[in-house]
Amino acid sequence: MAEKIGKYEVIRTLGKGATAIVYLCRDPDANREVAVKVILLGSNNAAMSRRLMKLFQTESGIGRRLDHPNIVRIHDAVVEPERAYIVMEYVEGTALDQFVSISKLMPLHRVIGIIFKCCLALDYAYREGVIHRDIKPANIMITNDDEPKITDFGLSLNLQREEGRDSTFIMGVGSPAYMSPEQIKAYPLNQKTDLYSLGVVLFQMLTGRLPFRANNPATLIYRIINLDTPSICALNPNLPAGLDPILKKALEKDLYNRYKNGAEFAKDLAAVRYQILEDHDTQEDTAHFKMLRDLPFFDDFEDVEVWESLRICVWRNLSEKMMLLKEGESGRMFGIIVSGYVEVSQEGKAIYRLGPGEVVGEMAYLHPKSAFQRTSVVTLEPTVFLEVNSSALALSSEEVLERFNKTLTARVLDRLAEADAILAKQGQRAVAADGTPAPPGAGSDGKFDLELVP
Repeated sequence: MAEKIGKYEVIRTLGKGATAIVYLCRDPDANREVAVKVILLGSNNAAMSRRLMKLFQTESGIGRRLDHPNIVRIHDAVVEPERAYIVMEYVEGTALDQFVSISKLMPLHRVIGIIFKCCLALDYAYREGVIHRDIKPANIMITNDDEPKITDFGLSLNLQREEGRDSTFIMGVGSPAYMSPEQIKAYPLNQKTDLYSLGVVLFQMLTGRLPFRANNPATLIYRIINLDTPSICALNPNLPAGLDPILKKALEKDLYNRYKNGAEFAKDLAAVRYQILEDHDTQEDTAHFKMLRDLPFFDDFEDVEVWESLRICVWRNLSEKMMLLKEGESGRMFGIIVSGYVEVSQEGKAIYRLGPGEVVGEMAYLHPKSAFQRTSVVTLEPTVFLEVNSSALALSSEEVLERFNKTLTARVLDRLAEADAILAKQGQRAVAADGTPAPPGAGSDGKFDLELVP
């Protein structure tokens, strides 16, 4: 590693990519730390070198005129025969891509604050004639004070250039999962494409998943263009209801119905601030996670799957003698007893009692045709109940959905086995292997009086 890049003293390497290396350096003139991105202009591929140079010129030219507290500043740009480098503001922090997994989500008030500031930064950039075109978590840095810094304007489109005249538009840029429908279709772009991508980032930071997912790029592109955006509150019922219309508008496929600018997006986010969860709610989430982690139902779940389960379910604290499920009611809702005990009955007669880690209502969920509750369930004491809505579960990750289905099926089979054991104790003597008829005895009429609860 070179000791200097121009006048800039190299301290250490910050990151490496396919075409560039970023170093932490010291600017001796300004006596400050800076990030220096070095782009190697190889002689083996002249076309690629020209393309890299175009990107370099774009980033340095556009970046120098963007002066906003939430956009990484460009201090200097130098072109040499074998390389070019950009000197940028050094942001001591973490990229947002570290906070989009279900087990590492930020508290809601922090997410809203970060996205709010990004909205205003993109609004400023657009008024300067610039759109980013590659907004994604990896391109948004977060300082220790929760200040977002949008970086990597190297793929930006300079709207002030005349069409067809040294255009900086390069096909194929952007990250597919965060691309707007019009970007995928290679339509002309405006600021609304960045707002769509920022909406995807917000969706992921609130739910731990992308609005559209697929196993291959072709399917992903089809879904982004054609499918409706999932309800964010169905995926995480604990979110304020006001966020649902905001996300739907940000991810609107019809440009006329999408947010027209970042300021409008930010204004709507500000309107739901009063509904935002505080820090103690985050601590409560952690306590709830630990309680679920200890339940037998979640033994085969990974930690990340337990977190996702917590996000899509409703945590209910119930008093004694409350009806959880009512026999004959329609609906595929089921749930898991976290603490306390319940009584399960049918036609007014008690069948059995269940405690922590047990499931109720699973038959209505699992049955392919008959979506009604076959039993009534009443709490016997103060009970904590994790309510699972089948619609929300259907929108969860494939891993969580499969884990729930397997665990529920296993529980049903276990209960059938227990019922068979009880019936066997009260049944008639079995036919012998040689075909000898069973002798007459108790239960020979084939009727049993099954009672699991005295």
